[in-house]
Amino acid sequence: MAAKAKMTYETAMERLEEIVAQLDGGSLSLDESVKLFEESTKLAAFCSSCLEKAKLKITELSKADDLD
Repeated sequence: MAAKAKMTYETAMERLEEIVAQLDGGSLSLDESVKLFEESTKLAAFCSSCLEKAKLKITELSKADDLD
């Protein structure tokens, strides 16, 4: 997983898609699957945070436009 400082929403989503493909393949050991699942939960939390920040920014900008 890329460092959070350099990670973007798009790169996190790409990595999540890779993980899903690997898990769907069914050829991983239990340990590998658990490690990928752990990584995916961190990536999902990061993506959720990015979306929440974007939503708040859009809401703020919309309110500012309403005041003008």
